[in-house]
Amino acid sequence: MFNTHDISRNACMLTGPLARLGYDWWWHSFTAQDSVTGEDKPFFVEFFLCNPELAEDEPVFGQLTVNKALERKPSYLMVKAGTWGEDHCQLHRFFAWKDVALCGEAPYSVEAADCKASETELCGSISITKEESEAHPEWMCDHGEMSWKLTIDKQIAFNVGYGASRPLRGAEAFAMYWHAEGMKSAFKGKITFNGREYTVTPEKSYGYADKNWGRDFTSPWVWLSSNCLVSKLTGEKLNNSVFDIGGGRPKIYFVPLERRLLGAFYYEGREYDFNFSKLHLMVKTDFSFEERDDVVVWHVRQENIHAIMETEVYCRKKDMLFVNYEAPDGSKKHNRLWNGGNGWGTIKLYDKIEGYVVLVDEIEATHIGCEYGEYDK
Repeated sequence: MFNTHDISRNACMLTGPLARLGYDWWWHSFTAQDSVTGEDKPFFVEFFLCNPELAEDEPVFGQLTVNKALERKPSYLMVKAGTWGEDHCQLHRFFAWKDVALCGEAPYSVEAADCKASETELCGSISITKEESEAHPEWMCDHGEMSWKLTIDKQIAFNVGYGASRPLRGAEAFAMYWHAEGMKSAFKGKITFNGREYTVTPEKSYGYADKNWGRDFTSPWVWLSSNCLVSKLTGEKLNNSVFDIGGGRPKIYFVPLERRLLGAFYYEGREYDFNFSKLHLMVKTDFSFEERDDVVVWHVRQENIHAIMETEVYCRKKDMLFVNYEAPDGSKKHNRLWNGGNGWGTIKLYDKIEGYVVLVDEIEATHIGCEYGEYDK
């Protein structure tokens, strides 16, 4: 069963070699409503930790020219927050490790100044002026102001199983690991963004919470998820459902595998698991990404011995941003990592029954979190 909560996988993983060459982050995305107009607006908040054993009195930025010349690796806590839409932006606030209070064991917590992340709480603020953003390209961010105070109820998990288990973590078998403790999460609270107030309510937050950690990223990089789902067969909203797809080209012991994805659909209590690391499922995956004039498009087909899931997702380019990270070694290879929070699309879910393929449902999805990028050539 993939819907097994395991907060031990949500603990901080920056121990051993990863403490000197590693990252760990907790990602949260959700939808809020404008307190005046009621209009939906998607937001994200992330706590990104990098190379704690290389800590200095101030944050160390790998993108600074002098640090590149000296091959100094980045070291900091980066709090990332922002929004999608035509006014999309990402804001970054950095802390030196001496200013961070970290409880690395489960249940985790990370705290610096007024910023905090834990299993049940998320709060903080960032304010970046245009002049600061232009003067500090090493911050890799836009300008604006955002504050947030939220609670989190992580309802459905995507536990990838043995692929992120303690033995494989200890062996550093993979370059990048994934655990979605709250692939369906309910957020509640308040957001202020550039002077406007937004309300987050559990039933309309369509929330998501996961984490990644490791020594490097993946290329290509794929992520698709939503729990705002409606059956096209019945017209009913699927209140106990969520899908999640992620991966790209995993590396095991520094050797890249063929293009592979992890996928799951929790459909009204039924689990559909498309996890390539579970060999007995004989998972097959095909995926592609397409840039059109105004939109980007994902096509994913996943099949195991029991079922088939076909996913097609769209997102408007004007609503998306190129999300920025530097790797623990100081390199920045992802410079067109498309990232959005208001995608839409359809999922067709089929059962295999006695040699026949039977349609379970065709589902309309909105408020889709979506991502795709490849390393610079």
